[in-house]
Amino acid sequence: MGNSVLAEKLKLLPDNPGVYIMLDSEGTVIYVGKARVLKNRVRQYFQHSQKPSKVQAMVDCIADFYYVVTPTEVDALALENTYIKKYKPKYNILLKDDKTYPYIKVHTREEFPRISITRRLKKDGRYFGPFMGGINCKEIVDIAAKVYHIRACNVSIGGKPKKPCLNYHLGRCPAPCAGLSTKEEYARNVERVLSFLSGNYEEAERILKEKMQRFADEEQFELALDYRSKIEMLAKLKLRRITSMPKDVDADVWAIATNGLYTAISLLVTRGGIMNGSRNFSLEAGAGEKGEGFLSFLTQFYQSHEIPHEIILDGEIDDELFRVYAFRKTGRSLTLTRPKMGVKRELLDMATGNATEYLEKSVSAIQHKNDMTSGACERLQRLLGLERYPKRMECYDISNISGVDKVGSMVVFTDGEADKSQYRRFRIKTVEGANDFASLQEVLLRRLKKLGTEEEERFAKPQLIVIDGGKGQLSSVKQTFDELGIEGIDLISLAKREEEVYTLHSDEPVKIDRRDFALKMLQRIRDEAHRFAITYFRNLHSKRNLASVLEEIDGIGAKKRAALLERFGTIDRVMRAGVEELMQADGIGKDLAEKIKEHFEKL
Repeated sequence: MGNSVLAEKLKLLPDNPGVYIMLDSEGTVIYVGKARVLKNRVRQYFQHSQKPSKVQAMVDCIADFYYVVTPTEVDALALENTYIKKYKPKYNILLKDDKTYPYIKVHTREEFPRISITRRLKKDGRYFGPFMGGINCKEIVDIAAKVYHIRACNVSIGGKPKKPCLNYHLGRCPAPCAGLSTKEEYARNVERVLSFLSGNYEEAERILKEKMQRFADEEQFELALDYRSKIEMLAKLKLRRITSMPKDVDADVWAIATNGLYTAISLLVTRGGIMNGSRNFSLEAGAGEKGEGFLSFLTQFYQSHEIPHEIILDGEIDDELFRVYAFRKTGRSLTLTRPKMGVKRELLDMATGNATEYLEKSVSAIQHKNDMTSGACERLQRLLGLERYPKRMECYDISNISGVDKVGSMVVFTDGEADKSQYRRFRIKTVEGANDFASLQEVLLRRLKKLGTEEEERFAKPQLIVIDGGKGQLSSVKQTFDELGIEGIDLISLAKREEEVYTLHSDEPVKIDRRDFALKMLQRIRDEAHRFAITYFRNLHSKRNLASVLEEIDGIGAKKRAALLERFGTIDRVMRAGVEELMQADGIGKDLAEKIKEHFEKL
């Protein structure tokens, strides 16, 4: 789109809050931002003024933009997070490793509350956590069961009394399901458990010591050692108590360290005056204004994590905007604190030290990761003369045994990293026998027909498709491209033996140095497609009768099939067995074991 067209679009920008989406010449989303006033914010990018290098690099790539008007800036913040998660723009700060953490839950709404470990938060009980940094939730639940006799099972209680289970006989549960505990007695146990999980460990420690001594006196030393290990764990938990912090303080402590190119963010989690753990994040600096990136990061993080009552930080964000966002999400007020002294300042200094140290140690790791991912994509584009940056790469593989249970896989890499939420698998429907070319054409036909339809919202158009194979496989897929009139997608194949890359530009393959990150990325996506296809194939194939599958192998008669069946039981275990393991079955010698192994390796 020309500069004059962009200039006209800039004139039409509204005064409303909203989200703006920047696109490159290929129509790929490269940046998503939110604005209180769209007109003012978007126009800033196109003014002739000095900009940070990351922002200028992004502006140089802008070929078009569009925007979505929202009722308020808080709505824009939430929508921005949704679009970042969906498009994974190159110039946004991305929280890629967004794993969840365990909580201990007491199901207080149940008639006889139980205790469990969960990673999903609902408004149906008391939650304690999140626990990170080496705290073993299972051990804590085990202590609660042994000391306070609270049930950890999900057996429904009511109706006809049930027979007491083993936990009752081990003294871990009062068996309310069998009618052996009253509501009043059990409620007292629950109150004590809630106090214990809130950080009051003294009673539990006293009871554990009494039981340990009793077992030692009875010379049940194994049980005594088990209780001693529980006591040692309680001692570690007590060390996490922040003595000078009030017990009613639930706070996350955030600190940032940056060198302009890369950023490290450190999180300390405190609940009830107890340190529940810490976490460090490393990422590239985004293209937004100072404070924008951190606010976007926090919004992404708290999309899938609990927002505490208080956040302690020293980074720049729009406090009022984030408070309103948090209130909408939790229904309660959030306190944002930037302490100057006291225990909260000490915690913030600790987090800042963690972030600084992590940044120093992580710069080379971040650079290496970039070389292996987005850097490898840029290098692959140069080496192969691709028309476009391969932000979304798709790789396909076919798996079968003698034409049986034919399956195909589609693996997706975004900016050089596996995007498992986008993986797809196919069961071949129209191909007879073991015809990998025809199977590959069927899979690509089914996939590419989604382009230009409503389903493209879920199956975005790739910039590059990678085929496992040589010139023949590439040609068969090119036929499918021509039949459908596909344009705007680069197509290559990777031949396994010599690791040569075939393109549509030449009959001669491109040889990339085996140490080159670009080749290593192609190998990763090819191997991942093979693994994903094999996994699906095995899931289907294991449902078939083992004997019928082994009939396909020469030299395996009824007796040897029976011997393998007796030794391994399932087709999946035979497929994973090594030569020496196969030889342990009666009548299976080395030559036959190697033949069986070779048969399954041809998937």
